[in-house]
Amino acid sequence: MSTPVLFLAFGFGSGLVKKMPGTMGTVAAIPIYLIFIQAELWVYSVLTVFSVLIGFVICGRAADLLGEHDFGGIVWDEIAGFLITMWLVPFSWYSVLVGFALFRFFDIVKPWPIKWVDQKVDGGLGIMLDDVMAGIMAGIILYYVV
Repeated sequence: MSTPVLFLAFGFGSGLVKKMPGTMGTVAAIPIYLIFIQAELWVYSVLTVFSVLIGFVICGRAADLLGEHDFGGIVWDEIAGFLITMWLVPFSWYSVLVGFALFRFFDIVKPWPIKWVDQKVDGGLGIMLDDVMAGIMAGIILYYVV
């Protein structure tokens, strides 16, 4: 938390919990989602794409600062992934709950091709890309469920 990059990478501190930092990072994404969803779809879209693009830099720099690829406390990728999951669905607390569960499922289980990306792609791109894919998969299912 000593630099702005680590503050963001650690999801404003949520990634520093000892157990389930990814889940806590996703919990930290909910208030961000609640702010973003107040805007029109095009604004939500721009903010979400920006979160992903800046995430490549944030996660890569954080990994370099920590000297460890994909340190568990880096949760910016979970924040961006959850925003992707919720992108095209109307707001309801039901959609937030189901979206949260679906995103965590895909992020934890990592079905193909997410697992391949997680194992083969390095740097900020690798840290972010598996969560982007998990968010897309969860979002597709959520779109048809809600």
